[in-house]
Amino acid sequence: MRAVIMAGGKGTRLKPLTKNVPKPMLQLLDRPMMEYIVELLAAHEIRDITVTVCYMSSSIREHFGDGSRWGVNIDYREEPRPLGTAGSVKLASAQFTDTFIVMSGDGLTDFDLSRAIEVHRARGELATILLTRVACPLGYGVVSKREDGRIVEFIEKPKTWTQGETYLINTGIYILEPSILAYIPDDRPFDFGKELFPRLLKLGVPIHGYEADGYWSDVGTLHQYYQSQIDMLHGKVRLNLPIEVQSAQLQAT
Repeated sequence: MRAVIMAGGKGTRLKPLTKNVPKPMLQLLDRPMMEYIVELLAAHEIRDITVTVCYMSSSIREHFGDGSRWGVNIDYREEPRPLGTAGSVKLASAQFTDTFIVMSGDGLTDFDLSRAIEVHRARGELATILLTRVACPLGYGVVSKREDGRIVEFIEKPKTWTQGETYLINTGIYILEPSILAYIPDDRPFDFGKELFPRLLKLGVPIHGYEADGYWSDVGTLHQYYQSQIDMLHGKVRLNLPIEVQSAQLQAT
């Protein structure tokens, strides 16, 4: 199975940290945040990875190379200009002959990808969006779904919310079938959450929403960047953390 890691963004909300380094290369504890994504994919036996790059791409290429250090095979697709999330993925369309997974290079998660893929294949639908539940949805894409998991509505970055309620949000992790690429135009920037998925809903194409268990952070702001590392230190993230952190957690228990 192939994965696409989207790593072309500028990380504007994380300035000044991203002034001289692309967002996927920002350190979370002892390594670039994208490295945790590569390790997670490898742990779930997803070893063919395409990375879409644009902003300061050379530092990403130099660090990850061909991926052999992590037991994966990495190739790169350079965006000639920012093409949006869906537009960047379409650059690698020739490589998709089977189900593939799309992830962001600037997020942190320990989701069970194998289970999500299993559910996607059992449903047999064109797209599965991994969802997580939050208390405050501001800044995220909110999703409404039926009891059977079929998505019925997307609300892009709502302006209001109700204290005490929880909301399902789009994590930006997608399991897709190659035929979905036919709905993505070639000639302009195009976004999964804002454009592609709402278009599919209007056309009556079923989209499954899978509520995943585990930790997820989009690491999109300075606050979330620091909070994610605090969460890692406190053992909230089930990943390959630095040995010093693992030892401290064992002593605490």
